[in-house]
Amino acid sequence: MTSVAAKVAVIGSGISGAVCASTLAKNGISVTLFESARGPGGRMSQRREMTEDGKELCFDHGAPYFSASNPDVLRLICEWQSKGLVAEWKEKFAAFDCASKQFLEIEEEGLDKKYVGVPGMNSICKSLCQEPGVQSRFGVGVGRLEWLDNEDSWKLIGLNGESLGYFKGLVTSDKSTFSPRFTNVTGKPVPIDMGKFPEIPLKMTEIPVNPCFALMLAFEEPLPEIPIRGFSFKSSKVLHRAFCDSSKPGRSRNSECWVLHSTAEYAQEVIARTGLQKPTNATLTKVAEELFQEFQSTKLSIPQAFFKKAHRWGSAFPATSIAGDEKCLWDAKKRLAVCGDFCVSPNVEGAIISGLTAAAKCCEVLCRL
Repeated sequence: MTSVAAKVAVIGSGISGAVCASTLAKNGISVTLFESARGPGGRMSQRREMTEDGKELCFDHGAPYFSASNPDVLRLICEWQSKGLVAEWKEKFAAFDCASKQFLEIEEEGLDKKYVGVPGMNSICKSLCQEPGVQSRFGVGVGRLEWLDNEDSWKLIGLNGESLGYFKGLVTSDKSTFSPRFTNVTGKPVPIDMGKFPEIPLKMTEIPVNPCFALMLAFEEPLPEIPIRGFSFKSSKVLHRAFCDSSKPGRSRNSECWVLHSTAEYAQEVIARTGLQKPTNATLTKVAEELFQEFQSTKLSIPQAFFKKAHRWGSAFPATSIAGDEKCLWDAKKRLAVCGDFCVSPNVEGAIISGLTAAAKCCEVLCRL
């Protein structure tokens, strides 16, 4: 068997997993991070699209920004700002009432600081995953997690049956690790033997999620009748919120780019008809048209977009938290941590806090081995 001295596997490169991996590495622990996607970020990823005429467009199609009040998180933000990874998005937000066709509840100046990654939301995770001591393996899905009592370690096996190594500790920031949803999406068994961890899967199956469709739009010119760069919708069963991506610090101003998020109710109706598997191009095209029509119905003089594409977030937005004051789920005997925004609060700050807590739990135990 390969050496497992002070080695930890982290599954998922969203902000919670990336913060956890970086923190472990800074404490002298060797980390291998596994991510099934092509790059880091999770819900903080950035989508790059190329138009037919060769124009590159970038969209923060998941988390549009984040705020923070926790001292530990604020310290990290200051560190990221000093590295040029984060900037404050100094815009006032509002609500738009689709019934009266008016903007309401415009924020007061400086009420809450809004932070964004620079030049994209994924910049933070990308940097964390490249820090010394973190080996990141993108495009590698974990299909099986086995606890070996006789070796006092974890064995990881890829979706293709390949051995991914042995580790003294395991952190997963992927909700599907303990969820039947893994089978619904991949057609494969749940990665872990849930009978050996009865309490954790019970809590994980209790996580309600809010699905969402994101619509990425690009216009040739700014939208003159929209003075607000970010707003929520009232009296709409289809649209939840809208943000002007190109107004963020460090973004290209060559085109006016917007990201619209659907309501959870709308997304649930679509998923009920089409299933949890990867949506077809026909489904995404239909969703894009329906969301755009709702946007145009605001009477805000929305012209035709030269780029229009929808993306589905099936379970990325948790509706509740499950860990309470513990901030992550933790099995000290087997050195297993589960972290994510679903453990603390369903936002970026909650995800960071959970990742920091999981790293602290692992460090405390591994330092005694």
